[in-house]
Amino acid sequence: MPATVSLRLMQAADEMSGALAALRFAPPVAHVYDPLQYARAPYEAYVSRFGAHRKRVVLLGMNPGPFGMMQTGVPFGEVSAVRDWMGIVEPVQRPVHEHPKRPIEGFACRRSEVSGRRLWGWAGETFGAAEDFFRDWFVLNYCPLVFLGESGRNLTPDKLPLAERAALAAICDEHLARSLQALQPQWAIGVGGFAQRRLQGVVSHNAEAAWARTIQVGQILHPSPASPAANRGWAAAVEDTLRPLGLLPPGHGAAG
Repeated sequence: MPATVSLRLMQAADEMSGALAALRFAPPVAHVYDPLQYARAPYEAYVSRFGAHRKRVVLLGMNPGPFGMMQTGVPFGEVSAVRDWMGIVEPVQRPVHEHPKRPIEGFACRRSEVSGRRLWGWAGETFGAAEDFFRDWFVLNYCPLVFLGESGRNLTPDKLPLAERAALAAICDEHLARSLQALQPQWAIGVGGFAQRRLQGVVSHNAEAAWARTIQVGQILHPSPASPAANRGWAAAVEDTLRPLGLLPPGHGAAG
């Protein structure tokens, strides 16, 4: 019997996590967290519950935020969204080498992941119940790793040295390709420019594959609070992008 979509997603994630564990990163990276290791239980619950079948749209983020996936194991994993909207609460362990300024508190974390609050808040307001959003949509992160400097500052993958970025990309691109092959989306949309470029590269590299030929790649504004445009009205900007593509629910945002 063929493996289910969710099983294929978990196999790809586990193999990516194992391959990434062999990489080494030089200063300024001081600590590397992999939520697919210590927060595997909630990630598996997320994939099992919401990734069991093919999707129309896949959203792709860059890597975990400090109060989102780093804590809950779920992409853009704002605690309240994962716990209350998705109904996922699972045990979260601790990384082996934990930064004293960036402890893992799991679902007890009281800090808000602004990007996750915006993304999942929009999903709930636009689609209603989590089951209604995930019927046609799914959200992945390109890279599962968190990179922390000595001070505890978050370092994004695009800021790594070229050789480290290349080694990371080889592994993460393979995971992305396998995930897209399993999910078979019509649209793969990067949340921000970095994710869009990785999607375009992976789809172009696999252009001869049947699954890649049917995917259209797009981009939406990243919901980061560091983005002035996102702070001026992220949800409205995203809907202005998605509406012409016909990706919003029928009647959503219609006048009258």
